[in-house]
Amino acid sequence: MGIRSVLLEVANTYDETAGTAKGVAAQDLLRSLRRRTDLPVPPGFTLKGYGGNGFASSTPWIGVYDPNITLVPHDGLYLAYIFSSDLDSVTLTLQQGVTRLKNDFEVRQDLYTELERRAHKIRRRIPRELIEGWIKRPQFQGKGWRPRAYEASSVAARRYDVANMPAERIMSEELLRLAEVLGIAAGVNQPSPQCAEFESTPMVYVGDADFDRRNALEGFKPKDGRDYIVKIEAHVQEKSQRHEPLILDFAQGLESLGYKPITEGKHPRDLVLRAAVADGREWLVEAKVVRKGNTTHAVRECLAQLFEYSHFHYRERGLTEPHLVGLFTESVGAYASYLERHGVASVWKTEDGWAGSPLAVSWGIVP
Repeated sequence: MGIRSVLLEVANTYDETAGTAKGVAAQDLLRSLRRRTDLPVPPGFTLKGYGGNGFASSTPWIGVYDPNITLVPHDGLYLAYIFSSDLDSVTLTLQQGVTRLKNDFEVRQDLYTELERRAHKIRRRIPRELIEGWIKRPQFQGKGWRPRAYEASSVAARRYDVANMPAERIMSEELLRLAEVLGIAAGVNQPSPQCAEFESTPMVYVGDADFDRRNALEGFKPKDGRDYIVKIEAHVQEKSQRHEPLILDFAQGLESLGYKPITEGKHPRDLVLRAAVADGREWLVEAKVVRKGNTTHAVRECLAQLFEYSHFHYRERGLTEPHLVGLFTESVGAYASYLERHGVASVWKTEDGWAGSPLAVSWGIVP
């Protein structure tokens, strides 16, 4: 069962008049989510369903939490799927905690105004392209102060009509994309070395069969690897020295396997590979540095960006969708099988050279 199926089941079975007791189908389902391990949430994230406490909520919802940011909806930032009161729609939203803040305001409208102000402040610091097309303020039409607070506190949202729910893969991609935005938004409030970092790096294009292997690296022009400064919106962030050398080393390994790497014209994608015997399908590769052993963060960013680029650079343009590959500076351990579950192969550096997941080996892209 995927997220889509869970949301549809809640929409089709939830009954506010039935209360919250054990044995109420939708309430039991919502309570069970915190123990589920089979749902495709971003790596390291947890789920928790909410249908009310004592009295059933007019707008049931499911929280999606990054434990590195918050585990509760009272404070901090988190993701949520919130149903409208008529259950005709459910909205994926990046939320601010509202419960703790409400104690600071005797007048509810003052609370809503403050939540809107904070949401606007966070939104301004997120790169525009990451939330372009997302709703700023959703509508839930619920009873009481909470639904209005959820509306005011939303940073970015995507509304799904229950009668016309998108495919599971699209919903997974959008959840991963908003998880990336969550990491950035959390960095706005509490700067941390674990926060998402923006990569503006070269790609590798593996060309046709009739290339000259002696000039296989012609057109591959990686940066020199020194730390440099990029300005994205209001952020000025240092870039790592390890990202470009990772791409260069991988490109040189591919050259030895008979590929031609080219870096021009594919930004923001890191690498694009094409087999010497072209079959019309490409390999889309996202390179990530594993920092301080934090494989969760590296895999999370990699998966989100691969799905995003595949969607916008291929599917939206009517092109054949590519094979997906994560390239890492070190082994990602158990996450290799997690990535393969999502159709993503992984390749990583070792002391002796390179290693890869079974899918990467079968594709012949491990130097």
